[in-house]
Amino acid sequence: SALYVDQTLENNLTNLVKRNSELENQMAKLIQICQQVEVNTAMHEAKLVEECDELVEIIRQRKQVIAVKIKESKVMKLRKLAQQIANCRQCLERSSTLITQAEQSLKENDHARFLQTARNVAERVAMATASSQVLIPDVNLNEAFDNFALDFSREKKILEGLDYLTAPNPPSIREELCTASHDTITVHWTSEDEFSVTSYELQYTIYTGQTNFISLYNSADSWMIVPNIKQNHYTVHGLQSGTRYIFFVKAINQAGSRNSEPARLKTNSQPFKLDPKTAHKKLRLSNDCLTMEKDESSLKKSHTPERFSGTGSYGAAGNVFIDSGCHYWEVLLGASTWYAVGVAYKSAPKNEWSGKNSSSWVFSRCNNNFLVRHDGKEMLVEASLQLRRLGVLLDYDNNSLSFHDAMNSQHIHTFEISFLLPVVPTFMIWNKSIMILSGLPVPDFVDGVPSDFQEQQQQQQMGLCRQESPYLTGMKTCH
Repeated sequence: SALYVDQTLENNLTNLVKRNSELENQMAKLIQICQQVEVNTAMHEAKLVEECDELVEIIRQRKQVIAVKIKESKVMKLRKLAQQIANCRQCLERSSTLITQAEQSLKENDHARFLQTARNVAERVAMATASSQVLIPDVNLNEAFDNFALDFSREKKILEGLDYLTAPNPPSIREELCTASHDTITVHWTSEDEFSVTSYELQYTIYTGQTNFISLYNSADSWMIVPNIKQNHYTVHGLQSGTRYIFFVKAINQAGSRNSEPARLKTNSQPFKLDPKTAHKKLRLSNDCLTMEKDESSLKKSHTPERFSGTGSYGAAGNVFIDSGCHYWEVLLGASTWYAVGVAYKSAPKNEWSGKNSSSWVFSRCNNNFLVRHDGKEMLVEASLQLRRLGVLLDYDNNSLSFHDAMNSQHIHTFEISFLLPVVPTFMIWNKSIMILSGLPVPDFVDGVPSDFQEQQQQQQMGLCRQESPYLTGMKTCH
């Protein structure tokens, strides 16, 4: 019992010593923070005195400048008024002389002399009356005194608003206003402290799926920075097609800066058309090379290694090679009931169906059967017979190719592919026509759809999905 008490006391003492050590460390940190507060306060007080002294000096200088302007205005106005007084005095003297002469003429008794004198005085009076407008003194009290005013109301309001400057509140990225093309993204944001913000800084990087944005932000090597933005929007150029990006906006003033919440934005897919040089002789391309149609009479094309050839290989490829990013396009199937849509390497054979080799992957329909095909292996998949709009999502960076019923937002199938080379979109039809819609943004309903490739593989091993291809026996009946 004594040994137990001794051991307990020793443990408690050890814990107490450890706790005291932690408290000492905490106290030391608090003392250090207090010292830093003292230093920062002294620095800000000195800055306050310096800034206020500068304001007082500016006011003193402006006072001198405005006082000089007032004196100059006074001298100019008094000089003008003095000239007007001199003119009035001169006019008054002339008028008084004429009045005196007229009165003396009226007192003349000699009739002949009166007529001669009166005629001369009358002419001078008539001339003086005719020029009376010139003799009116040019006095304008409003112009002399009321067009000069000292208005310091705006300055007083600014001075009364002087306060301790703080870093602006974090701006907010308006994702609903942001727009994108295949290689640009225009970011829009708002700020509650718009008038206190000196500039904005935009930072962005490719989104890798990492949800810990703090760790992602601290890995500064991969971030691109656009400084000194004055508006609340900016367009970033030269981005990868079909790629997700993370954006931050930093609001900056002299006191510091604050970051917005992160925003995930993505560029659109790489736009493409059907390449006429690859189209089979019995295919007709129209609608600016966005529509392909089976045409038995179209035999005018010359044979080239790039062109699909061979019996039944009625295909065409897109005019783009994709080696990065996430890309989405749709195929309007119309009334076609026999087609194949997918991707292939450039080296894939052109004289056989896509998916019959290891360099191509396709989703296909033959009448009422839907299949996926790669390396000569086929697997039935479920899809609606009313499928009219097929969505294709190629996520090159994450090694996947998936197909979707775009009208009903339903996932059909996903290939997991370890891409070794750039791929090109491929299309085949055996009846009717199809139309390509490319350069589309990735829809929300296919964003982040999990792959069920492993589940389908398990079903295939269990014999639930594996069947002989209807193409092996159905080519003639579907042709």
